Amino acid sequence: MTSERIYVGSYTSQPGGGEGIGFGPLEGIGVVATTVDPSFLVRSADGRFLYVTNETEDGKVSAFAIQPDGGLELLNEQPTGGDHPCHLDIDPSGRFLLSANYSSGSVAVHPIAADGSLGEATQVLQREGTGPNKERQEGPHAHQIAFDPTGTYTFDVDLGSDSVYVSRLTEDGQLEEVDRLHIHPGAGPRHLVFHPSAGAAYVINELDSTLTVCSYTDGKLQIVQTASTRPADSPGENFPAELLISADGRHLYGSNRGDNTVAVFAVAADGLSVELVQSVGSGGDWPRHLAFSNDGTRLYAANERSDTIATFVIDTTDGTLIPAGEPITWPKPVCILPV
Repeated sequence: MTSERIYVGSYTSQPGGGEGIGFGPLEGIGVVATTVDPSFLVRSADGRFLYVTNETEDGKVSAFAIQPDGGLELLNEQPTGGDHPCHLDIDPSGRFLLSANYSSGSVAVHPIAADGSLGEATQVLQREGTGPNKERQEGPHAHQIAFDPTGTYTFDVDLGSDSVYVSRLTEDGQLEEVDRLHIHPGAGPRHLVFHPSAGAAYVINELDSTLTVCSYTDGKLQIVQTASTRPADSPGENFPAELLISADGRHLYGSNRGDNTVAVFAVAADGLSVELVQSVGSGGDWPRHLAFSNDGTRLYAANERSDTIATFVIDTTDGTLIPAGEPITWPKPVCILPV
């Protein structure tokens, strides 16, 4: 076991769910904050504050002050103006927290005060649109908010309309759209990551188990490849979730819920093509979230339905994953944040 400490976000309202946010080394995680459905966590750049989505019908985001021992002190909560917020990020200036409301398909912007608390939303931006999947794409479903490596542009990924919106965040906390990428119909884009040095970005698609490879320049995404997240002729339903890229940009890691695997892709030197090189069991059922250890030598997989967190060692030569010990038990883990 590693001595690295992690925060764990869990679903609390599901049968068998936890109490809130866990913290500690893998072999000794305990509850440090009781809060409803903390499904995604981010930490401020200076390490002083933790921000959390409360994925409820009347969505909220919560701000916590991180104590020296890793404990959490609630600062305040703010409504997101939408339903079931499932992702959030801090803008590079540290002035705003942005969150994605999944069920209502909107994006919220909250100012961050000097003491780490959150102000009232400066904007709740409602997206529109549908897709061909009548059950899952009857309307917009915002699933992620992210920034490009320069921090110049903001990206919100909409599963419901097969779209990635590109915006600028103004000084007064308003998103102004500058472009939009249309993923192929029925893809259900969920999460996006950028190559750390090449002009490329990657979108994992939940509804058809694909990975979209894009060239990227100054706010413009252009599709150059579509690859499967699973081996050919894989049986049964599958719904990809998280996507990570290694610090050197040589490998991508995507979680497959249904197959219950982690897909490992080798990335070309120019970033513009990928090859599936491994599908390894996730160490449980329904891997919703993946995270790297802080030193980049290990990968954690949060398996929501089996109540397990698995650890893998990353092979330094080819990027493949090697299971490291038995998974640990934690109720409904859906987000892992190493500290």
